[in-house]
Amino acid sequence: MLKLEGDVRLVMCTALDEYFERMFAEPGFLSVWVDVTDATGLDSTTLGMLAKLAISTEARFGFRPAIFSCDPSIDRLLQAMGFGQLFELRSGRCDVACTTDLPARNASEDEVRKKVIDAHRTLMGLSDANRAAFKDLVRTLENQ
Repeated sequence: MLKLEGDVRLVMCTALDEYFERMFAEPGFLSVWVDVTDATGLDSTTLGMLAKLAISTEARFGFRPAIFSCDPSIDRLLQAMGFGQLFELRSGRCDVACTTDLPARNASEDEVRKKVIDAHRTLMGLSDANRAAFKDLVRTLENQ
């Protein structure tokens, strides 16, 4: 279970990506839930990382992960980004206790830029609206 709290921003992208790879490598991996009930904001890089998680879960294990939210504005954001096709969207709280914090990881500017580009390309692949919204950002980052 991955619980995101507060205003989740791109500074966590490297740590999230590494966590996802470790999670998938676990021999006992059975499922994944994402709890955003205590999130106040999710930036587009975080959304792209979550989309990548869902796509990888479906491709590797044949199921869609669940995402829990109880904030109407975050629910609208998830729907607008196309998360209904990637996740089992669940309203309400997830009552699973979390025991470990995921520490932020220092990364080079180039490493973060590549992760941001990858996250936004993932979002762009979900819909024409996302493609239009993020194409200029991706082009700008690719040309740096």
